[in-house]
Amino acid sequence: MVDEVVVPFVSSPPRDIAGTALVVLDPGDSVGVARRPLASGERVAEQGGRPAIVVAERVPPGHKVALIDIAAGDRVLKYAQLIGVAREPIAAGAHVHSHNLDFVRADAHRASDPPPAVVVDATDVFQGYRRADGRIGTRNFVAVISSVNCSATVAHRIADAFDANALADFPNVDGVAAFTHGTGCGMAGSGEGFENLQRVVAGYARHPNVAAVLLVGLGCEVSQIGGTLADQGLGEVAQLRTMNIQTSGGTRATVERGREHVMALLASANEARRESCPAGALSLALQCGGSDAWSGITANPALGHAADLLIRQGGTAVLAETPEIYGAEHLLTHRAASPAIADALLARIDWWQAYVGANRGSLDNNPSPGNKLGGLTTILEKSLGAVAKGGTTPLAGVYRYAQRIDASGFVFMDSPGYDPASVTGQIAGGCTLVAFTTGRGSAFGSKPAPCLKIASNTAMATTLADDMDIDAGTVISSGEPISAVGRRIYERLLTVASGVATLSEQHGLGDHEFVPWQIGAVM
Repeated sequence: MVDEVVVPFVSSPPRDIAGTALVVLDPGDSVGVARRPLASGERVAEQGGRPAIVVAERVPPGHKVALIDIAAGDRVLKYAQLIGVAREPIAAGAHVHSHNLDFVRADAHRASDPPPAVVVDATDVFQGYRRADGRIGTRNFVAVISSVNCSATVAHRIADAFDANALADFPNVDGVAAFTHGTGCGMAGSGEGFENLQRVVAGYARHPNVAAVLLVGLGCEVSQIGGTLADQGLGEVAQLRTMNIQTSGGTRATVERGREHVMALLASANEARRESCPAGALSLALQCGGSDAWSGITANPALGHAADLLIRQGGTAVLAETPEIYGAEHLLTHRAASPAIADALLARIDWWQAYVGANRGSLDNNPSPGNKLGGLTTILEKSLGAVAKGGTTPLAGVYRYAQRIDASGFVFMDSPGYDPASVTGQIAGGCTLVAFTTGRGSAFGSKPAPCLKIASNTAMATTLADDMDIDAGTVISSGEPISAVGRRIYERLLTVASGVATLSEQHGLGDHEFVPWQIGAVM
């Protein structure tokens, strides 16, 4: 670990990139990013009129090129931040990637003084659902949730009966969704894994986007419905019904009786109407998956700007994926609203190091093969880009996985980097919208919170136009400012919150992306 000076993290590329082959994010950087494929021997100039360099070998777009001679062991900078150390001497013009760059973790810093509080100016609105207990939702679902994998098929068969034709008489209901999983038994009845599952089930049952819920169990599982109701305080959920297969007459009888329950719940759910609600009531899950080198330059900082706009309305933005902030946590602790919040984040990092080590792994194993093909080399480089989704406001809280989020502003939720498990935790915590950036491409979608997908590069946005809601690659392809793209994202989020379907919703995605984080032995 090395000491790292915390400087303002600006991942927005300079405006004068038109016609340049290399994008350099900070004058002090030792690498630039290839804007297009570069050929061996090609003479290229970066923006700003600095001397041209000769490319030593073929470099794919999004990959790094050394701007200066770098000695073995020297720090390599991108975003004005450490992304690794040179494994061997690297000449100016050389390709900088996994073959010659090693990971080194920067030390975390706390700010000497708390960052200034956000000034809230709440003027924006959306058309949402006001629940009787004060919660405000963006969708209106009836949820069928299994307590255990043994009741998963029954839960799906109950929900599958309510297709578009069956819901024609309930125009104010967005759907009946089954949320099933692969655990709930063969596990300890206490500890982190059990607590995760209980919080997830409870979080979906009381979610602002869920008008009514049916919990379906087998009857003999470790994760008992009665225990969940008592331990998680679900008595506050007015429209909630429960049933067990073992006491309901078996599979066929449970499905039939479950459909009767849902029909009754639909009648009450259909009474909900959209009305004007403050944008500050929104809670946004910030996600990235299938990242490439452009993710941290275009889509992620643009989403960070959108998060800032939402927070200035009094809303909440939730960053997650703890293994994918590893090495860049100093940028978050530096903006923590209190030392206790910074310490809470570092405690989760320490937990992850112990957890991964106990399983004979390493947090350094990230990035994935797809990330590396897209130009990302070390987890530190990937984490720096991922943190950009969190914008610039103070870190106001740190939450355990699927814990109910009770603070506004920018907060962090501990979760795996695996997207379905991470988003499941964020939604369980109360997120009513999901914004998902990607560079390689993703077909992710979620329920009951709609997912807006944001492309980091125009080429992929064009190829996967059926899945990408927003092209943030215009930051590079046409020089559109980060702030303008961020404003586009924010305004689209308001329309989605008001009921306009995202592409993933149009595809019906989200039925199989409910993945509670499973910790502990399967017995």
